[in-house]
Amino acid sequence: MNRLLTLAVGWAASRALMLWLLVHDDIPLLGGGAVAREVQRLYFRWYGALTQGTFPADDTLWQYPPGAGPVLLSPALLPTLTYFEAFVVLTLAADALILIALTRAGRRPGRSLHGAGYWTAGLPLLLHVPLARYDVQVTAFAVISLLTLSRSQRACGAFAALGALVKVWPALVLLGLPRGRTTRSAWTAATVTATAATALLAAFFSNPFSFLRQQGGRGVQIESFGGTALSLATRAGWEGRVRYQYGAMEFVGPYVSSVAALSLALTAVAFGLLLLWRVRARYWTEATPFDAALTAVLLFTVTSRVISPQYMVWLLGLAAVCLTSRHTCQRPVAWLLLAAAAVSGLDYPVMYAEVVHCTWTGVAVMVVRNGLLAAAAVLAFVRLWRSARPATVPLPAPSSTGPLPEREPSAS
Repeated sequence: MNRLLTLAVGWAASRALMLWLLVHDDIPLLGGGAVAREVQRLYFRWYGALTQGTFPADDTLWQYPPGAGPVLLSPALLPTLTYFEAFVVLTLAADALILIALTRAGRRPGRSLHGAGYWTAGLPLLLHVPLARYDVQVTAFAVISLLTLSRSQRACGAFAALGALVKVWPALVLLGLPRGRTTRSAWTAATVTATAATALLAAFFSNPFSFLRQQGGRGVQIESFGGTALSLATRAGWEGRVRYQYGAMEFVGPYVSSVAALSLALTAVAFGLLLLWRVRARYWTEATPFDAALTAVLLFTVTSRVISPQYMVWLLGLAAVCLTSRHTCQRPVAWLLLAAAAVSGLDYPVMYAEVVHCTWTGVAVMVVRNGLLAAAAVLAFVRLWRSARPATVPLPAPSSTGPLPEREPSAS
């Protein structure tokens, strides 16, 4: 009971601090109003279009699957508040829901409350940014999907599908499910849920797939790995520059298209490595789906053309899920992600002007942050690979919390 009280007090205190930072967002060191402005202006503008029954098809900044529509409309559930106030309240509610889910999972026999503590302490490292983006809501779908696996594979698939309709990445949480009936059941539920939800959204809104046109035009965002390379090139005399486009600060100039193509190629390589792991994996524990989900999202993040600060919310949430299990192999990765989150808070909003202007200070911040993410990605995959192919497979330990560790049959 004392641990639960500590978690509750810690969550309340840290979120109060995040709210204070958001209220004082106009301070230059906290972003000069830029963090809150995305909800107050951009989300609210989209809200206006969505209330008319249409997705903002002609807006180049609209780059999200149709499931994002209901999330951005959800502040209407609190009509006594302004759109911004209601959005923040609902984000805090999703944050609390994640904490409750992690706490309930951590209290099961053989589990740990470390995941709940990790989420409570980790999210404030991103300062007030998570409260003014809808990535906490998306992360809630992914977290709940993984934590329901031991009780219902169909619920796991359904929550993953709903999350993927909001932002695509939650589909990756299904990659590490044990082969056989578990995978078939979860993926079938995900397919049915995604199809039904998409049909429902298409019936009520026009232009549900307009986001696909905007995604293709994305360039190399300054905080991505490719952006860090180009920032270093700028210091060496490269003639490119930074420009605001597609809702982000991106590089334009010679070789940018080549860097973007390389990022896409590396994403394909990452996907190939994950498929190879799945084919060759021989041993699953209760933590393997959690570990695989974190590894997959981490690999896709580091190879992306865009790494916005709020992407760290996804990684912190998945790392917290891993830490609910005593069998996880991703503890060192979780620590690296905490460090990366702390540096991300410096990157945006504290030192964002330095990053945009590619000063040596700004470049150093991005080298450190992306270096931590690169180390975490490599370590995550190596440890996942080794955990699924142990030299000697131990006998499964008795457990009442879900699927037992199992030896998978050899692939033919």
